[in-house]
Order: sequence, then C-alpha cells, then structure tokens
Amino acid sequence: KMSDPDLLRTLETAVRNGLPLLVEDVGEQMDPGLEPILQRAIFKQGGRTLIRLGDSDVDYDRNFHLYMATKIPNPHYLPEVCIKVTLINFTVTM
Repeated sequence: KMSDPDLLRTLETAVRNGLPLLVEDVGEQMDPGLEPILQRAIFKQGGRTLIRLGDSDVDYDRNFHLYMATKIPNPHYLPEVCIKVTLINFTVTM
C-alpha cells in the first residue's frame, strides 16, 4: 500500500532482485519516491545498471515490473503522471 512505511525498502528489494511489485490503494497523488521508477531514470556506471532511489544507487534488474492499483472509480491523474505510465481500466459494467 502507498501508506506502508516500508514501501521504499520493499521497492528497493524488488528493483534489485527483479521482482514484480504491486502497490495497492494508490491515490491521485503519487509518492515522490516513485518518480525515478516512473521515469525509468536508470544509468550505467562501471558496467552496472543502476537507479537512484532516495539517496542511494540501487542495482536495477530489467525483470522488475511495477504495478499500481487504485480503488478510485474514475481517477484523474496529472498529465505528468499519465505520460509515464500505462493506464488500464478494469471496470466491469453490466
């Protein structure tokens, strides 16, 4: 969840080990700590692929995937967020 105090530590572990991460209950405002992930701000240094999370550089595994889910029926994200992510509406209508 976005309210989890260990979210950035969990994110760092998932990025380093190439694991998928599902963040639930995302609101219309994104945590600034997710910004490097959303921008895919990876860089190479000494033959390693890294990403800066907070104040540390973390090894980036290309198998890492971030999934975010919200319970908001019709979320309105800022255009700056929409250009960085793929939005999928799973609303079921009858």
